[in-house]
Amino acid sequence: MVMRRRRGMLTVITALFIGFLSIGATVHAAEEKIESGIYADQINISGMTVSEARNAVQEYVDSCGEVQITLHAVDDQAIVTTAAEAGLKWANPEIIEEAAALGKDGNIVQCYKMLKDLERSNKVYEVKFDFDKEKIRALIEEQSAQYNQEAVDAVLTRADGAFRITEGQPGVIVDVNASAEAVYQYLTNEWRGEEGYVDLAVTVQEPRGNAEELSQITDVLGTFTTSYSTSNSSRSANVANGCKLIDGSLLYPGDEFSCYEAVSPFSKDNGYYMAASYLNGQVVDSLGGGICQVSTTLYNAVLRAELEVTERYNHSMIVTYVDPSADAAIAESSGKDFKFVNNTEHPIYIEGIATPDKHITFTIYGMETRDSNREVIYESVVLERNVPEEEVIYANESLPLGYCSVQSAHVGYKAQLWKVVKVDGVEVSREQVNSSSYNKSPRNATVGTATADPEAHNAIMAAIATNSIDQVKAVAGAYQAQADAAAAQAAAQAAAAQAQQPPAEQTPPPEQPPQEPAPEG
Repeated sequence: MVMRRRRGMLTVITALFIGFLSIGATVHAAEEKIESGIYADQINISGMTVSEARNAVQEYVDSCGEVQITLHAVDDQAIVTTAAEAGLKWANPEIIEEAAALGKDGNIVQCYKMLKDLERSNKVYEVKFDFDKEKIRALIEEQSAQYNQEAVDAVLTRADGAFRITEGQPGVIVDVNASAEAVYQYLTNEWRGEEGYVDLAVTVQEPRGNAEELSQITDVLGTFTTSYSTSNSSRSANVANGCKLIDGSLLYPGDEFSCYEAVSPFSKDNGYYMAASYLNGQVVDSLGGGICQVSTTLYNAVLRAELEVTERYNHSMIVTYVDPSADAAIAESSGKDFKFVNNTEHPIYIEGIATPDKHITFTIYGMETRDSNREVIYESVVLERNVPEEEVIYANESLPLGYCSVQSAHVGYKAQLWKVVKVDGVEVSREQVNSSSYNKSPRNATVGTATADPEAHNAIMAAIATNSIDQVKAVAGAYQAQADAAAAQAAAQAAAAQAQQPPAEQTPPPEQPPQEPAPEG
């Protein structure tokens, strides 16, 4: 009986073994196909080959690319895009190989169990998405700018000796980096292929200044005036224009002011005319000539307000409207600028006034914190004075005989500016503010020599050879007088001849378009 039982058990085991071999053979025969009951999200990939399943899921991912994604920006504004524009791609294509191996990999018992499990319930693989962070960021950066609402700073104006404050308005700005990260996290962790909606990250931009802060601007911290009464109309217009461009500037604590940035560009459109300025030791006409008197006047007001000067240059040659070393030049060609920082703990306001009698004044207002018994004085000290003794004459064959333009000599200087502080009238400190060197420039003349008269040419060249500008002026003046007399005689003869002619029938001239007025000077 025992022997019979053992033979029966052996028969059952053999049958099971043969059955498993049969299952294995079936599995092997069908390994090119995915078993029944296997899905990738909602896509039934049962019975598909790996290639067929991969194509089916890729088509599904591609179709999700057309789904609309709304990115809420500011107020009711939004950026409407698609998943494809955000760089949609299939993040886990390896699930197809895993699905194909289900019920085939492992030992016979494991495979049998997996196949039995599939008969009871489906196996669903999650399709995961990924996106291009840089595309998302570029999209937000490009399209959100139109929805930004910049803060409007508080405005301080001065009229009729009184200040008026206009409160500012806060702004709302899209934070591009934070928004790109928020969108990426939503799309990769929450989005499932349906229409999506994401709030972009925004920051509130507070305006600079408020009524309480600006109402503290009541005290005169420093003021200075220079005269340009000897300037011609063009230079006077440039000084007044530069003053107007600076007038009303408001600086908060730590702000740096650039005089060049405030008054440039030097163009007709920006209100400038041709006027005299320094260039390479010569006086030449340039757009904006005279603007350095604006920067110099402001420099002296800044010194008296005891603000921090961060950049200052002296002129190449001495100027007459301030003492030596008390000037501040600006020049586009050489990169010269006058800059200073509001190193106080309160806002400051710059008022610029150019008067009809040709005086320019800058006054710096703020909150006075210095002791009332403290006085600041600036002293100019000349260390060296170099007077040019020679004269220079430039002969110019392109200019007519009789032309003579003379430039005065400029004395060269070396000077220093010192800041002297007194308390109750007693000097308590003295420190050097700057050191300046000014080039000397001899008296010089540019003389025209072009003439068809050999005798006249020889006469002017002989005068030039004397190296005396006064001699050259006399000879040139004589020939100029002759030329003027000849021109006047010719004009009189032409007028007489015209008077003897019978009057011609007059026809109205063609209508001309309006012309832009030419600048003075």
